[in-house]
Amino acid sequence: MTAPHGFSVSRYAPERGTLAKLAARDSVLRRLDWPILLSALALSAIGSLLVWSATRGRTELNNGDPYYFLFRHLLNTGIGLALMIGTIWLGHRTLRGAVPILYTLSIVLILAVLTPLGATINGAHAWIVVGGGFSLQPSEFVKITIILVMAMLLAAKVDAGDQLHPDHRTVAKALTLAALPMGIVMLMPDLGSVMVMAVIVLGVLLASGASNRWVLGLIGTGVLGAVLVTTLGMLDEYQINRFAAFANPDLDPSGVGYNTNQARIAIGSGGLLGSGLFKGSQTTGQFVPEQQTDFVFTVAGEELGFVGAGLILVLLGVILWRSCRIARETTELYGTIVVAGIIAWFAFQSFENIGMTLGIMPVAGLPLPFVSYGGSSMFAVWVAIGLLQSIRVQRPMTA
Repeated sequence: MTAPHGFSVSRYAPERGTLAKLAARDSVLRRLDWPILLSALALSAIGSLLVWSATRGRTELNNGDPYYFLFRHLLNTGIGLALMIGTIWLGHRTLRGAVPILYTLSIVLILAVLTPLGATINGAHAWIVVGGGFSLQPSEFVKITIILVMAMLLAAKVDAGDQLHPDHRTVAKALTLAALPMGIVMLMPDLGSVMVMAVIVLGVLLASGASNRWVLGLIGTGVLGAVLVTTLGMLDEYQINRFAAFANPDLDPSGVGYNTNQARIAIGSGGLLGSGLFKGSQTTGQFVPEQQTDFVFTVAGEELGFVGAGLILVLLGVILWRSCRIARETTELYGTIVVAGIIAWFAFQSFENIGMTLGIMPVAGLPLPFVSYGGSSMFAVWVAIGLLQSIRVQRPMTA
């Protein structure tokens, strides 16, 4: 049979077959969690505008190119998306087998920061400069490694049907492997990242079904560690000053308390609808330091107002809500633990970042997921989205 214009019907069949596969109920596209993906994309898009607004007039940072940070933020997002697709393609179960390699690589990278290869940026010696204006913060990827290595150990015997819950020896081994990179990161010192990792470990333990004694012991150890770190002088002066400014905002408003005070002024001036994109006086006047990274939420509060800032919270909430659904629906403990670690990571880091701009949390130098400028942080959160999607895609189909 011949179709109009001399084309045979058979030449159209492969295309229909491909479309049919993509539309099939068991296709990867149909099984993706689209609310999570679209929310993450929306956050990255909003972040691009906020980063652009915060940096377009800062010639000392953008080398006279107002689009410099915008293009780099979009590039980082594109690379992050590619990493997400690669993670989905490999699958969380394949990555489970590669955990020892990933763990070793993470240790090597964070140790490299302590060598002459390491660089200090914004007071933290936590970076490796790779050239071309790019730098790598290995501690961002350690967050993923800790989740995967603990999930692999804690779920091994449970998923195999040998145990109902992880035994004490397994939990001790998992905590030891998590403590090693955390200790190295603390030596940098990168206190903000260590705080996130500690919350991740707590979330993983709670999801694994480990004995409550381990959870209580971990909390007690964290409190004791915080006291020892402060008492033994392991914190840098700028970190001590940040906690002092948090405890007493009026301590030094033109010094250690300057960032927080300016951040609150910016957010408070936004009102309900904001002053409009690119029209914020605090932002255009460059009163808030590090506004494209740690304090990017202040741009949203000032220029997009309560509505725009609230939209960011809603989108983050959608990601956390849908992640909870994935954790509840997965049939293997390994997947549940991985999702729980990601939820703990995203929830605490978002709360800390937004909280420090409002003055309800100490300044800890943590980026806002998907929104803040930064390659390493952007790559890490998109890999995490890939893990979430892989766990959802590979779960058993229901009738």
